[in-house]
Amino acid sequence: MAFKDLTLAVKKGEFVSILGPSGCGKSTLLRVLAGLEAPSGGDYSYNDQMGESSAFSMVFQEHGLFPWMTLERNISFILENNAEIDRNSVSKISKEYLAIVGLTDYANFYPHQVSGGMKQRVSVARSFANNPAILFMDEPFVFLDFQSRFLLHELLLKIWYGSNKTVLFVTHDIEEAVMLSDRIIVLSGQPGSIIADESVDIPRPRDLITTRKSTEFIAKVDKYIQIIRNDIRY
Repeated sequence: MAFKDLTLAVKKGEFVSILGPSGCGKSTLLRVLAGLEAPSGGDYSYNDQMGESSAFSMVFQEHGLFPWMTLERNISFILENNAEIDRNSVSKISKEYLAIVGLTDYANFYPHQVSGGMKQRVSVARSFANNPAILFMDEPFVFLDFQSRFLLHELLLKIWYGSNKTVLFVTHDIEEAVMLSDRIIVLSGQPGSIIADESVDIPRPRDLITTRKSTEFIAKVDKYIQIIRNDIRY
């Protein structure tokens, strides 16, 4: 059993991070909600109806780009398969999102020709360009160096601000969760259950450098460290 008595509601436009130890079911929860795995019990809904995968996009730990397609084509291909996006707008939208993540000059490059951070930028751009109601992100920056993570944190917040997109973000990084989120949920070790669910009351927009130095940020990070530490079972 992956979860025990887990009940969760997320508001439209909310950025929610999910923390917890390895094996507590964080990624499984995202995959079930995104329609990638069937739950063995319980149910979930989107706008009071069972969710449909067409309303969702997912960013994985690995970039998931098609190696035989250019960076721009990796975006446009997804858009062409979205019935809600006008085919005549696909090229324009693809170029716009490549520009947002700073990759206009690399539009005709293939994934093997760019860095891991650049590939993940395309993954984020592709997911937002597809105009999902909900974006699921499963530790999308875990394999990146600090500089790439910092850049992608800034880009993610830049794209998310004003988009009214709901984001569920899985991470092991407490500082990352506090920096990005409106709200943080902490799951216990298996079977996963919610042991904390609190708002992150740090004003937006957040500058990644000054926010990290603030007393509110430091206090929140310390609090979640203690919550997770207290749940560790030796």
